[in-house]
Amino acid sequence: MVMSGPIIFSGSSNTVLSNRIAEYLNLPLGNVKLERFSDGEIWVKYKDNIRGRDIYIIQSTQYPAENLMELLIMIDAAKRSSAKRITAVIPYFGYARQDRKDQPRVSITAKLVANLLTVAGADRVITMDLHAAQVQGFFDIPVDHLYSSPVFSGLFKKGEEDFVVVSPDMGGIKLARSYAKRLDAGLVVIDKRRPQHNQAEVMNIIGSVENKNVLLVDDLIDTAGTFVAAVDALKKLGAKEVYGAVTHAVLSGEAIKRIESSQINKLYVTDTIPLGENFKSDKILVRTAAELFAESIIRSNNNESVSSLFEIDKS
Repeated sequence: MVMSGPIIFSGSSNTVLSNRIAEYLNLPLGNVKLERFSDGEIWVKYKDNIRGRDIYIIQSTQYPAENLMELLIMIDAAKRSSAKRITAVIPYFGYARQDRKDQPRVSITAKLVANLLTVAGADRVITMDLHAAQVQGFFDIPVDHLYSSPVFSGLFKKGEEDFVVVSPDMGGIKLARSYAKRLDAGLVVIDKRRPQHNQAEVMNIIGSVENKNVLLVDDLIDTAGTFVAAVDALKKLGAKEVYGAVTHAVLSGEAIKRIESSQINKLYVTDTIPLGENFKSDKILVRTAAELFAESIIRSNNNESVSSLFEIDKS
Protein backbone atom coordinates (compact mmCIF):
# COMPACT_ATOMS: atom_id res chain seq x y z
CA MET A 1 0.00 0.00 0.00
CA VAL A 2 1.30 3.48 -0.85
CA MET A 3 1.60 6.01 1.95
CA SER A 4 2.02 9.72 1.52
CA GLY A 5 3.70 12.02 3.94
CA PRO A 6 4.74 10.07 7.04
CA ILE A 7 8.28 9.40 8.16
CA ILE A 8 9.27 6.37 10.26
CA PHE A 9 12.02 6.82 12.84
CA SER A 10 13.66 4.24 15.06
CA GLY A 11 15.06 4.56 18.52
CA SER A 12 17.94 2.34 19.54
CA SER A 13 16.04 -0.24 21.63
CA ASN A 14 14.87 -2.49 18.79
CA THR A 15 16.40 -1.57 15.44
CA VAL A 16 15.81 -5.07 14.01
CA LEU A 17 12.02 -4.78 14.36
CA SER A 18 12.10 -1.17 13.13
CA ASN A 19 13.90 -2.23 9.96
CA ARG A 20 11.41 -5.05 9.40
CA ILE A 21 8.49 -2.63 9.75
CA ALA A 22 10.11 -0.15 7.35
CA GLU A 23 10.80 -2.96 4.87
CA TYR A 24 7.16 -4.05 4.95
CA LEU A 25 6.07 -0.43 4.39
CA ASN A 26 8.61 -0.07 1.57
CA LEU A 27 9.88 3.08 3.25
CA PRO A 28 13.38 4.01 4.41
CA LEU A 29 13.83 4.80 8.07
CA GLY A 30 14.12 8.50 8.75
CA ASN A 31 17.49 10.00 9.57
CA VAL A 32 17.86 10.79 13.26
CA LYS A 33 21.09 11.24 15.22
CA LEU A 34 21.16 9.63 18.67
CA GLU A 35 24.20 10.27 20.82
CA ARG A 36 25.33 9.80 24.40
CA PHE A 37 27.51 12.39 26.08
CA SER A 38 30.43 11.14 28.18
CA ASP A 39 28.28 11.39 31.32
CA GLY A 40 25.53 9.29 29.72
CA GLU A 41 23.08 12.07 28.80
CA ILE A 42 21.04 11.41 25.64
CA TRP A 43 21.09 13.84 22.72
CA VAL A 44 18.70 13.70 19.76
CA LYS A 45 18.66 15.57 16.45
CA TYR A 46 16.38 14.93 13.47
CA LYS A 47 18.42 15.30 10.30
CA ASP A 48 15.29 15.13 8.13
CA ASN A 49 12.93 18.08 7.89
CA ILE A 50 9.81 16.96 9.78
CA ARG A 51 7.92 20.26 9.90
CA GLY A 52 4.25 19.60 9.18
CA ARG A 53 4.80 15.85 8.76
CA ASP A 54 3.23 12.85 10.46
CA ILE A 55 5.99 10.91 12.15
CA TYR A 56 6.09 7.47 13.78
CA ILE A 57 8.75 6.74 16.40
CA ILE A 58 9.38 3.03 16.99
CA GLN A 59 10.84 2.31 20.41
CA SER A 60 10.25 -0.47 22.94
CA THR A 61 10.76 0.52 26.57
CA GLN A 62 12.32 -2.59 28.10
CA TYR A 63 15.31 -2.44 30.46
CA PRO A 64 17.33 -0.26 30.78
CA ALA A 65 15.22 2.78 31.65
CA GLU A 66 17.34 4.76 29.14
CA ASN A 67 15.09 3.33 26.41
CA LEU A 68 12.09 5.15 27.88
CA MET A 69 14.11 8.33 28.34
CA GLU A 70 15.31 8.15 24.74
CA LEU A 71 11.72 7.84 23.52
CA LEU A 72 10.63 10.87 25.56
CA ILE A 73 13.49 12.97 24.18
CA MET A 74 12.73 11.87 20.61
CA ILE A 75 9.10 12.89 21.07
CA ASP A 76 10.08 16.25 22.58
CA ALA A 77 12.56 16.94 19.76
CA ALA A 78 9.89 16.13 17.17
CA LYS A 79 7.37 18.42 18.86
CA ARG A 80 9.89 21.26 18.96
CA SER A 81 10.64 20.62 15.26
CA SER A 82 6.98 21.33 14.40
CA ALA A 83 5.94 17.79 13.45
CA LYS A 84 2.24 17.71 12.59
CA ARG A 85 1.38 14.49 14.46
CA ILE A 86 3.63 12.28 16.58
CA THR A 87 2.77 8.62 17.05
CA ALA A 88 4.80 6.59 19.54
CA VAL A 89 4.95 2.99 18.32
CA ILE A 90 5.84 1.07 21.47
CA PRO A 91 5.97 -2.67 20.69
CA TYR A 92 6.68 -3.46 24.35
CA PHE A 93 5.29 -0.99 26.88
CA GLY A 94 7.50 -1.28 29.95
CA TYR A 95 6.16 -0.68 33.47
CA ALA A 96 2.67 -1.89 32.43
CA ARG A 97 2.72 -4.41 35.30
CA GLN A 98 2.71 -1.54 37.81
CA ASP A 99 -0.88 -0.68 36.96
CA ARG A 100 -2.47 -0.42 40.43
CA LYS A 101 -1.71 0.40 44.04
CA ASP A 102 -1.69 -3.16 45.37
CA GLN A 103 0.04 -2.24 48.62
CA PRO A 104 0.64 0.96 50.61
CA ARG A 105 3.15 3.60 49.52
CA VAL A 106 3.87 2.35 45.99
CA SER A 107 3.72 4.08 42.62
CA ILE A 108 1.24 3.42 39.84
CA THR A 109 4.12 3.65 37.39
CA ALA A 110 2.14 2.68 34.29
CA LYS A 111 0.06 5.85 34.78
CA LEU A 112 3.22 7.91 35.33
CA VAL A 113 4.71 6.65 32.04
CA ALA A 114 1.46 7.41 30.21
CA ASN A 115 1.58 10.97 31.59
CA LEU A 116 5.22 11.39 30.58
CA LEU A 117 4.52 10.32 26.98
CA THR A 118 1.57 12.70 26.73
CA VAL A 119 3.41 15.67 28.25
CA ALA A 120 6.42 15.02 26.01
CA GLY A 121 4.15 15.59 23.01
CA ALA A 122 2.89 12.23 21.72
CA ASP A 123 -0.46 12.50 19.90
CA ARG A 124 -1.13 8.74 19.67
CA VAL A 125 0.31 5.46 20.90
CA ILE A 126 0.40 2.12 19.10
CA THR A 127 1.33 -0.82 21.31
CA MET A 128 0.80 -4.57 21.66
CA ASP A 129 -0.51 -6.84 24.43
CA LEU A 130 -0.46 -4.56 27.43
CA HIS A 131 -0.17 -6.52 30.66
CA ALA A 132 -3.57 -5.13 31.63
CA ALA A 133 -5.91 -3.74 28.97
CA GLN A 134 -7.14 -1.00 31.32
CA VAL A 135 -3.74 0.70 31.03
CA GLN A 136 -5.20 2.25 27.87
CA GLY A 137 -7.37 4.34 30.18
CA PHE A 138 -4.29 5.91 31.76
CA PHE A 139 -3.70 7.87 28.55
CA ASP A 140 -5.40 11.12 27.60
CA ILE A 141 -4.52 10.46 23.95
CA PRO A 142 -5.74 7.70 21.59
CA VAL A 143 -4.19 4.25 22.04
CA ASP A 144 -4.27 1.50 19.41
CA HIS A 145 -3.88 -1.75 21.35
CA LEU A 146 -2.84 -4.64 19.11
CA TYR A 147 -2.89 -8.34 19.98
CA SER A 148 -0.36 -10.96 18.96
CA SER A 149 -2.81 -13.83 18.40
CA PRO A 150 -2.66 -13.46 14.58
CA VAL A 151 1.13 -13.89 14.76
CA PHE A 152 0.93 -17.26 16.53
CA SER A 153 -2.43 -18.79 15.62
CA GLY A 154 -1.29 -19.89 12.17
CA LEU A 155 1.28 -22.19 13.77
CA PHE A 156 -1.42 -24.51 15.07
CA LYS A 157 -4.11 -26.50 13.29
CA LYS A 158 -7.66 -25.32 13.81
CA GLY A 159 -10.34 -27.61 15.21
CA GLU A 160 -8.14 -30.33 16.76
CA GLU A 161 -10.22 -32.28 19.30
CA ASP A 162 -7.28 -32.98 21.61
CA PHE A 163 -6.07 -29.36 21.72
CA VAL A 164 -6.77 -26.78 24.45
CA VAL A 165 -5.62 -23.23 25.13
CA VAL A 166 -4.51 -22.42 28.68
CA SER A 167 -4.44 -19.07 30.46
CA PRO A 168 -1.74 -18.96 33.17
CA ASP A 169 -3.93 -16.77 35.42
CA MET A 170 -7.39 -15.22 35.69
CA GLY A 171 -6.18 -11.94 34.19
CA GLY A 172 -5.19 -13.61 30.92
CA ILE A 173 -8.59 -15.15 30.17
CA LYS A 174 -9.50 -12.67 27.41
CA LEU A 175 -6.21 -13.20 25.63
CA ALA A 176 -6.53 -16.99 25.92
CA ARG A 177 -10.14 -16.85 24.77
CA SER A 178 -9.08 -15.04 21.60
CA TYR A 179 -6.69 -17.89 20.78
CA ALA A 180 -9.30 -20.52 21.64
CA LYS A 181 -11.83 -18.80 19.38
CA ARG A 182 -9.40 -18.56 16.46
CA LEU A 183 -8.31 -22.19 16.86
CA ASP A 184 -11.76 -23.58 17.72
CA ALA A 185 -10.25 -25.10 20.86
CA GLY A 186 -11.21 -25.56 24.50
CA LEU A 187 -10.19 -23.12 27.23
CA VAL A 188 -8.48 -23.97 30.52
CA VAL A 189 -7.50 -21.51 33.29
CA ILE A 190 -4.80 -21.80 35.97
CA ASP A 191 -5.69 -20.31 39.35
CA LYS A 192 -2.56 -19.17 41.17
CA ARG A 193 -1.34 -16.89 43.92
CA ARG A 194 1.85 -14.86 44.02
CA PRO A 195 3.61 -14.80 47.42
CA GLN A 196 6.09 -12.13 46.26
CA HIS A 197 7.46 -10.45 43.12
CA ASN A 198 8.64 -12.82 40.36
CA GLN A 199 7.32 -15.86 42.23
CA ALA A 200 4.09 -17.75 41.71
CA GLU A 201 2.54 -20.88 43.08
CA VAL A 202 0.04 -22.85 41.01
CA MET A 203 -3.03 -23.58 43.10
CA ASN A 204 -5.63 -25.17 40.83
CA ILE A 205 -6.38 -25.85 37.18
CA ILE A 206 -9.92 -25.15 35.99
CA GLY A 207 -10.69 -27.53 33.14
CA SER A 208 -9.19 -30.78 31.85
CA VAL A 209 -5.84 -31.18 30.11
CA GLU A 210 -5.56 -34.96 30.41
CA ASN A 211 -4.40 -36.48 27.09
CA LYS A 212 -4.53 -33.04 25.49
CA ASN A 213 -1.99 -31.00 23.58
CA VAL A 214 -1.75 -27.63 25.27
CA LEU A 215 -1.05 -24.07 24.11
CA LEU A 216 -0.07 -21.89 27.08
CA VAL A 217 -0.48 -18.21 26.20
CA ASP A 218 0.60 -15.06 28.03
CA ASP A 219 1.50 -11.44 27.35
CA LEU A 220 5.06 -11.68 28.68
CA ILE A 221 7.61 -14.04 30.17
CA ASP A 222 10.10 -12.56 32.61
CA THR A 223 12.01 -14.87 34.95
CA ALA A 224 9.98 -17.85 33.59
CA GLY A 225 9.27 -19.13 37.11
CA THR A 226 5.50 -18.76 36.69
CA PHE A 227 5.60 -20.17 33.19
CA VAL A 228 7.65 -23.27 34.03
CA ALA A 229 5.53 -23.95 37.13
CA ALA A 230 2.46 -23.88 34.89
CA VAL A 231 4.08 -26.29 32.42
CA ASP A 232 4.97 -28.70 35.25
CA ALA A 233 1.43 -28.56 36.65
CA LEU A 234 -0.09 -29.26 33.22
CA LYS A 235 2.21 -32.22 32.64
CA LYS A 236 1.38 -33.68 36.07
CA LEU A 237 -2.30 -33.57 35.15
CA GLY A 238 -1.71 -35.59 31.99
CA ALA A 239 -1.06 -33.03 29.26
CA LYS A 240 0.73 -34.58 26.26
CA GLU A 241 2.66 -31.82 24.48
CA VAL A 242 2.89 -28.29 25.86
CA TYR A 243 3.59 -25.29 23.63
CA GLY A 244 3.88 -21.65 24.62
CA ALA A 245 2.92 -18.45 22.80
CA VAL A 246 4.14 -15.36 24.64
CA THR A 247 4.27 -11.87 23.15
CA HIS A 248 7.07 -10.15 25.05
CA ALA A 249 10.28 -12.10 25.77
CA VAL A 250 11.67 -10.16 28.75
CA LEU A 251 13.66 -13.26 29.81
CA SER A 252 15.52 -11.89 32.81
CA GLY A 253 17.55 -13.71 35.45
CA GLU A 254 17.58 -17.50 35.04
CA ALA A 255 14.75 -17.52 32.48
CA ILE A 256 16.62 -19.17 29.61
CA LYS A 257 18.05 -21.86 31.88
CA ARG A 258 14.61 -22.61 33.33
CA ILE A 259 13.00 -22.89 29.90
CA GLU A 260 15.78 -25.12 28.58
CA SER A 261 15.37 -27.53 31.49
CA SER A 262 11.55 -27.46 31.44
CA GLN A 263 9.17 -29.95 29.84
CA ILE A 264 7.86 -27.49 27.26
CA ASN A 265 8.13 -28.60 23.63
CA LYS A 266 8.42 -25.16 22.01
CA LEU A 267 8.03 -21.58 23.17
CA TYR A 268 7.09 -19.02 20.52
CA VAL A 269 7.78 -15.34 21.21
CA THR A 270 7.64 -12.16 19.13
CA ASP A 271 10.42 -9.67 18.39
CA THR A 272 8.87 -6.79 20.37
CA ILE A 273 11.94 -7.12 22.60
CA PRO A 274 15.22 -8.03 20.88
CA LEU A 275 16.98 -11.14 22.11
CA GLY A 276 20.68 -10.81 22.81
CA GLU A 277 23.26 -11.53 20.12
CA ASN A 278 24.52 -14.53 22.06
CA PHE A 279 21.02 -15.90 22.62
CA LYS A 280 20.72 -19.58 21.70
CA SER A 281 17.88 -21.93 22.51
CA ASP A 282 16.35 -24.73 20.50
CA LYS A 283 13.15 -24.43 22.51
CA ILE A 284 12.53 -20.72 21.86
CA LEU A 285 11.45 -19.58 18.39
CA VAL A 286 10.92 -15.94 17.40
CA ARG A 287 8.06 -14.76 15.17
CA THR A 288 8.06 -11.19 13.91
CA ALA A 289 5.25 -8.76 14.71
CA ALA A 290 6.44 -6.35 12.01
CA GLU A 291 3.46 -6.91 9.69
CA LEU A 292 0.90 -6.10 12.39
CA PHE A 293 2.68 -2.89 13.36
CA ALA A 294 3.19 -1.89 9.73
CA GLU A 295 -0.49 -2.44 8.94
CA SER A 296 -1.50 -0.38 11.97
CA ILE A 297 0.77 2.45 10.81
CA ILE A 298 -0.75 2.35 7.32
CA ARG A 299 -4.30 2.49 8.66
CA SER A 300 -3.51 5.16 11.22
CA ASN A 301 -1.88 7.29 8.54
CA ASN A 302 -4.86 6.85 6.20
CA ASN A 303 -7.36 7.51 9.02
CA GLU A 304 -8.78 3.99 8.61
CA SER A 305 -10.04 1.62 11.26
CA VAL A 306 -7.41 -0.39 13.12
CA SER A 307 -9.97 -2.51 14.98
CA SER A 308 -9.72 -5.43 12.55
CA LEU A 309 -6.14 -5.92 13.74
CA PHE A 310 -7.18 -6.26 17.38
CA GLU A 311 -8.34 -9.87 16.93
CA ILE A 312 -9.73 -10.36 20.42
CA ASP A 313 -13.05 -11.49 21.82
CA LYS A 314 -14.48 -8.51 23.67
CA SER A 315 -17.29 -10.42 25.33
